[in-house]
Amino acid sequence: MHVGLSLLFQRLGEESDAEVYQTEMALAVRAEDDGFDSVWTPEHHFSDHGVTPQVPQFLSWIAGQTKHIKLGSMVMVLPWHDPIRVSESFTLLDHLSEGRSILGIGRGLGRSEFEAFRIPMAESRRRFTEYTPAILESLETGYIEADGELYKQPRIAIRPAPLKSFRGRTFASAVSPQSIDLVAKLGVGLMIIPQKPWHIVEEELAGYAKRFREVTGEEAPKPVLAVNVAIGETEAEAEEMYEKYLMGMSRSTSEHYEFQNKNLANIEGYEYYGALANNIEKHGIDKFNRFLADLQICGTAEQVTAKLMDYVDRIDAGAVLAILTFGGMSRETAFANQERFVKHVLPALKAHDVGGDIGVRHAPGHFENRAAGGDAPDKDDNGLTVPTAF
Repeated sequence: MHVGLSLLFQRLGEESDAEVYQTEMALAVRAEDDGFDSVWTPEHHFSDHGVTPQVPQFLSWIAGQTKHIKLGSMVMVLPWHDPIRVSESFTLLDHLSEGRSILGIGRGLGRSEFEAFRIPMAESRRRFTEYTPAILESLETGYIEADGELYKQPRIAIRPAPLKSFRGRTFASAVSPQSIDLVAKLGVGLMIIPQKPWHIVEEELAGYAKRFREVTGEEAPKPVLAVNVAIGETEAEAEEMYEKYLMGMSRSTSEHYEFQNKNLANIEGYEYYGALANNIEKHGIDKFNRFLADLQICGTAEQVTAKLMDYVDRIDAGAVLAILTFGGMSRETAFANQERFVKHVLPALKAHDVGGDIGVRHAPGHFENRAAGGDAPDKDDNGLTVPTAF
């Protein structure tokens, strides 16, 4: 199966921005020789949670350092950009890399980022809904145009013209009921970042796959799974990595997205975050952060491999994006974690046949067959589920 390396460029330890970049750029450059199929990075601004403001620029640099590895955004937050700029960035990246780019998109959740960009957060869903079709159409036709409520664009050519189709290599970071029709109609695949108990993820994927088939007449692409992975030489070392790095990552996530902020419920498109804030108040932020950390993967190499394969099988994933540096890891720890993954885990994932490369489609009736099998639901999540950011 397709296995990618995702780099977060978090500054949660003692390192400076420059030192964070030196470490993660070094890990990115070796990814191709290590056997990874792709390199990814998310978009974040103005904080230590992620120092990744220019995703296409970073991916273009990787393109110049490599020959075959694919280049993905995890994700581009569309409401923060002029759609023309997104289209131009990825057609250019495609030309620079000879067609190796993968477009990951989302609508964003960081209130501080929306405010700094002077973009009303309450418009994010409407902007995403209007921007996405215009961008995807332009990547097929070479022309962008729109006449929406918020986005009006006279027809104009995208240059350089698209090198080849982006169908099968475009993914959205999550799906809510309000977005299923849009994502399905556009033929966009899903990127799953563990946020919810798996039985809920499976139910949502089944609904998406059904709607995708109804509106396109085709089977949906298998999802891309992006997950934080910490590998210890021993169980004791893995437990230390969990407490220091996975919990550090979870705390940073909660703080950056303000999951305790009940006022998010008053912003259009984010109403359900009020319920989440109430649940966190009831159960405590530490329990919530452990809930997030427990959805990631930590253990010895053997334990990590088994858990990753379980996740892949549960959602019939077509690709895995391993996040191996996070939560304030030192350079030494980051290199050791990636080396263990490459030596012990990567071979098992690469040997797992999912029917093709990233973008491969589910087999007909996959989710119906799973339902008939009577899979037992996970244990109760005590109301600590993170709502989708879509």
